[in-house]
Amino acid sequence: MNFQSKLAKLEEVKAVCQTASAARERITALFDEGTFVETSGFVACGDAGVGVITGYGSIDGSIVYAFSQDVTVMGGAVSRAHAEKIARLYELAVKNGAPVVAIFDSNGAKISEGPEVLSCYQKILALSNNLSGVVPQVAVVAGSCVGISAMMAASADLVVMAEDAELYLTAGSDASAAAASANGVAHLVCADAMAAVAKARELVSILPLNNLSIAPISEGTEAAAGVVDNTADSAALAAAICDADSVIELKKEFAPHVFTALATLDGSTVGVVSVKGELCGKCAAKAAAFVRFCDSFSLPVISLVDTCGFKKDSCIAGAAGLSAAYADATTAKVTVYTGKAIGAAGISFGNADLRIAWPTAVISALDPEAAVEFFWHDKLKGAEDLDARRTQLAEEYAETEASPYQAASAGMVDDVIAPAATRSALIAGLDALASKRVSRLPKKHSC
Repeated sequence: MNFQSKLAKLEEVKAVCQTASAARERITALFDEGTFVETSGFVACGDAGVGVITGYGSIDGSIVYAFSQDVTVMGGAVSRAHAEKIARLYELAVKNGAPVVAIFDSNGAKISEGPEVLSCYQKILALSNNLSGVVPQVAVVAGSCVGISAMMAASADLVVMAEDAELYLTAGSDASAAAASANGVAHLVCADAMAAVAKARELVSILPLNNLSIAPISEGTEAAAGVVDNTADSAALAAAICDADSVIELKKEFAPHVFTALATLDGSTVGVVSVKGELCGKCAAKAAAFVRFCDSFSLPVISLVDTCGFKKDSCIAGAAGLSAAYADATTAKVTVYTGKAIGAAGISFGNADLRIAWPTAVISALDPEAAVEFFWHDKLKGAEDLDARRTQLAEEYAETEASPYQAASAGMVDDVIAPAATRSALIAGLDALASKRVSRLPKKHSC
């Protein structure tokens, strides 16, 4: 066979291995046009194929690794060869410190290969977990994602699902995207698979390549509207503080009293946590997980606090975990007290480098009405209308003993500002914290 014949053979084999499919369309759409380079493309090529496409390319000029399962090839069954291609991709990502995007669309493992494929699954799970906190990992659930693959997807930093996709560990579970969103597994749900891929691309574009890199910096834009007061909901507050059209809310349907989002502030990526109302164990876990994610990649955390405390039946472990997440995080942290910050819930968010309060803030160990019963009970004696008197005294307590000025005098607050000055105060504060360095005692991880 001469040289030209060998070149023709190469093109023939490549054509077979690179058959057009939804999986190939998705992974190509993820990257900047013309930058996708396939890896291990000849593994098990032929009529059957191997059911997964792996490779790398650039997103806004930065290298990213990705795989895309092909459900049209043996139902996307994860065979040994399939799993080894994915493992090889993770190994390359480890060596190069680059993000990984995993696009899932498979009906599960190739059971006929038994222990062999399970062994490969173990390897992939280990590689994925070792990469956790080192490079950003984004899972896109474009179709079916079942069994061990569901574990892989759920272990990613961010999970984006198509509305018609399925995600479940065991048969008989509610596999819908709505269920995954409600139980906190899915961070975002998009209209279809291609929209989910586009959202994954957007997320990767604002995150650092790894835990030693800084997040991309873009040209900042003014907020869509200025902050008025603390009656606005969390989404409106975030939109009023951050750059216009930059807020990406995560886990919207899960623990809705806590708002978590990625956004940009004056062109720099930040994490936003906003709390409104009573907090439960799920609320605490949602906020804590998000703070740990931001801390892993040194994304500043902005916390907007308006909470009357934890619910009476809240999980104590969840409350402790929230406090620990803030205390353990070494990234830049700025807390803004917009309304109530009562008891343990208020204190949990107070572990920050800079603590700012609005004039509307009420910062107290006890809710003002409870504080009146404890400390000003004598003032209730003889009142003709006890409820009205209690309300009046609670307002007085909030204006005096629980005021932001009292908290500032006690060293709990660094500054009291008008709501309209919040954005500029945050920009200045984070600029001052840009060179923050913290050394911790040697340890493997927090318990």
